[in-house]
Amino acid sequence: MKRTTRRRLVIWGINLLVVALIALVVLVADWSTIRQNFWNPGGVSPGSDGNWGDLITTGAVNTAIYTVIAFAGGLTFALVLALARLSPIATLRWIATAYVEFFRGLPALIVILFMGTGVPIAFGWTPPGGLVGAGLIALIMVAAAYISETLRAGIQAVPKGQTEAARSLGMSGTATMFKIVLPQAFRVVIPPLTNEFVLLIKDTALLSVIGSTVDTRELTNVARDFQSSGPSAGTATSLIQAALIYLVITIPLTQLVAWQERRQRKATR
Repeated sequence: MKRTTRRRLVIWGINLLVVALIALVVLVADWSTIRQNFWNPGGVSPGSDGNWGDLITTGAVNTAIYTVIAFAGGLTFALVLALARLSPIATLRWIATAYVEFFRGLPALIVILFMGTGVPIAFGWTPPGGLVGAGLIALIMVAAAYISETLRAGIQAVPKGQTEAARSLGMSGTATMFKIVLPQAFRVVIPPLTNEFVLLIKDTALLSVIGSTVDTRELTNVARDFQSSGPSAGTATSLIQAALIYLVITIPLTQLVAWQERRQRKATR
């Protein structure tokens, strides 16, 4: 038997095995029980009695708002950190490096809990916005540590000849950085920055651990509340619905990242 024929038979065998396993799962599953616990008719009803209204108008909207705030704050802080890490002043480099390593080494959940419960106890200061505000500050602090490394890599990817040419034309170091280097650096790091944005969308779910009011709940928090009350209480229906909404938001963004990366690869050929 030829090698190509044997390879085709192996591929066909694997495909048939996968189809057989899927068919077996479909045949033995108790679809009535699955539907009752994961797609409860009361919860998925499109009317006002279902879960969709609160999940979208409160959960998804607040998730989007929190993501934009955390990303904007993190990006601004990250730019300061990236410039500090590239500074000729050693003290600034050490402080920025220590900050980045510290917050990249901690789980975001611990930072959120510390800001929400530890800081008010230790310093007698409550962050603006209450617990949600404290959680957002924590997300900004963690996001800044990761985004700063992305920005630093983008700045270092700009050819030094660009800086030298700008300085030879009489531009100051600050003007060269903000008018020549940073615009090119941001163009390079758009795909990884979009990835950071997607990660922040999912990280907003961590805010559910520190509590919130009815109107400030994000998507996961609303879904958890529907597990204990409402038309689908006692089932995982609201979690499935929340997962679908997350996917509707994140999949277009991840596809956008893939398109940006393909475009950059073509431009560099």
